[in-house]
Formats: sequence, structure tokens, C-alpha cells
Amino acid sequence: MNINETQGGLNQTHHAGRSPGGGFGDDSPLQTRAHFLKNWSWQLVTDLNRGTCERGAAQHGPNGEAFEACRGRWEISRLCENTFGETLSILRSAHRSAPFLFFNGNTFAALGRALFDAASPELPAVRKRELRSLVGHYISGIIQQDELESAFASLAKVEDLKVGDAVETLRGTQNGIVTAILDDGRIEWKSSHGITLKGSLESLRKMQPLNRKRTPG
Repeated sequence: MNINETQGGLNQTHHAGRSPGGGFGDDSPLQTRAHFLKNWSWQLVTDLNRGTCERGAAQHGPNGEAFEACRGRWEISRLCENTFGETLSILRSAHRSAPFLFFNGNTFAALGRALFDAASPELPAVRKRELRSLVGHYISGIIQQDELESAFASLAKVEDLKVGDAVETLRGTQNGIVTAILDDGRIEWKSSHGITLKGSLESLRKMQPLNRKRTPG
């Protein structure tokens, strides 16, 4: 059995309705629905934690009553069709429940990244790598729901760019204005520091009006 198998991808049609964790937008890629946890039995989750503990030289074992309570909720969730956002929220909640003695965050974040890999085969590598990292951060509690939703909204779809568009790097560390579209498809742009740079379309994103900073003319 392929434990990474999911029924659908993040590029399929999104369905309006329930919002995972109570707030993901209806048009977000996180609204894609599937039985994402169907092939992840609690035994597989336990084995994943065991391997993580072995690599980290930590004791593996159930954490009292939290283990059984979390297992019960998990088996119910496996039967349900959820949005991808709901699924990530289930993993985040499982981490917070701490069913294992150690490495709960690492265990459920690794599972979330595996699900994301299986559900997003067509994303450009540079964007997939960034979103994959953020999925783990969300499950581990490092970032909040609004930050995850914003990242998916801006990175899950590659937009066409034209001369004059305000752009920024995927991590938002630099921003500027597109000055040319090169013959090989790369983007030439001038940063806010006046430096001319070149990069792939996939490595840049169009800036939202509220995020725009002053750039050189």
C-alpha cells in the first residue's frame, strides 16, 4: 500500500463550504477535498514516531491517556473526506494533544509534508519547497492559519508577469519592478535598491497592493 496516496491534487476544483480551522477562504487551494488520511492508520503514525525517536535517540512510547484519546479521534478522521486545510488542522491538533512521549511535532509535520508532496505533483520545485516547509511550520505551531492561507494563495499558482508589475521574492526579502521579459522566459527586474536582477518566473510573485513598497522608477 502506498501510504502517500491521496485522492486528488491541490490544483483540482475547490469546493465552497466548511472552512478548515474555521477560516480558510473558499477559493483557497486548501479547500481541495479528498480522503487524505485514508491510508494512514494509527499504527503507521506510531511507526513514524518510533523511527523519529530512534533517529533522535529519544524514548518512544504512548503518553498516557492522550495516546488513546488521540487514536480514537484519528480513526474517525480517517473515515471522513476533508479539505486539505482541515487535514492540516487535524495534524496540528494531534501534535498539540501529544499522544507520544517525544517528537510529536516532528511526527505530524513529517506526515503533513508527505501528504503535501503527494497532493501537489505539478507545482514548480522552488514553490513546492517553500510551501512544504510552511506546512510543517503550521502543524508544529510556528505559524498561524492566516499566514499559511496567505502563502498558499500567493505561491500555489504561478501568475504571468509583465513589464511594470511590482514583484517580490518568494520569501519577501527583496522587491522591485519588472523591467523586461527575456527571450528564455526569465524575468529581468530592478530591486528597490536599484540593482538589476534576473530570475525565473517561478521564483517571483506579484505583490499585493497592501504589500507594495516604494521602488525605483
